[in-house]
Amino acid sequence: MSRTAGALLVVGDVVTDVIARHRTPLAPATDTAAEIRTLPGGAGANAACWAARSGRCEVRLLGRVGTDAADWHVRALRHAGVRPLLVPDPEASTATVIALVDSSAERTFLTDSGAALRLSPGDWSAALLDGVARLHLSGYLFFATPSREATRRALRDAREAGVPVSVDPASAGFLTELGVDRFLTAAEGAEVLLPNADEARTLTGRGEPEAAAAELSRRFPLVVVTLGAAGALVAEGGTVTARVAAPGVRPVDSTGAGDAFTGAFLAARLAGADPARAAEAGCRAGAEAVTVVGGRPPDLQRPLPAGA
Repeated sequence: MSRTAGALLVVGDVVTDVIARHRTPLAPATDTAAEIRTLPGGAGANAACWAARSGRCEVRLLGRVGTDAADWHVRALRHAGVRPLLVPDPEASTATVIALVDSSAERTFLTDSGAALRLSPGDWSAALLDGVARLHLSGYLFFATPSREATRRALRDAREAGVPVSVDPASAGFLTELGVDRFLTAAEGAEVLLPNADEARTLTGRGEPEAAAAELSRRFPLVVVTLGAAGALVAEGGTVTARVAAPGVRPVDSTGAGDAFTGAFLAARLAGADPARAAEAGCRAGAEAVTVVGGRPPDLQRPLPAGA
């Protein structure tokens, strides 16, 4: 498949995921049997890997990692076809997430942001936009002062360079802690907002995803709200313009499904797809993502080859 002329630059989190799948409810103060795997993850890194998998564009990833796991993550990203632009942090360990996945494939996260949210304005340079056709910002970076300032500078420089910017709000819980107004102010100027239904509700106070999508699209030119197994909504100019269905699958682990949607959606947009067609590509990727453990494409779930 031919590549487009410009690259996708993702600025986001790189995380070590510890995924524990338990078939029975958690038993407090004793043992619960589980299948546990340690895998490379992170919303930004996962999205980059799914975008690269499309083969439609060059994908680059800027993030901050601890020296404890930097080499492992660099190898994993290169193996996925992503060009890593990782900043090693000698003082903080790599971000770690423990994902508790129940029998319905729903996940609950315990998050240690580690080095990820220590990305700083000094790690950013407008020169990183050279050759870039789209910039994507992972919302997790909006939840700490240094990384939020770095994303604001990246967004400002991208707008000045005429590079469209997308933002994934990332976490309804963290949005509530930060404050909706602070997040919306930090994300101002983005062309595309990619929330899930819970995040869209949090950002608007609207109970129905359709109403939330429409309201957000009065602030951002294009809003795509993911609905899990129900697909996605596309909204522009205060109106829902498309409803996209998701393929029916048997879920194993919902970790990273939204990241898969984001990566495939952005790659399709770079290849010239309209928003509805790009959302269809995103839904296909999201459906595929829930059929495997972890947030990366299925072909990346096997061990890395030596020297990768």
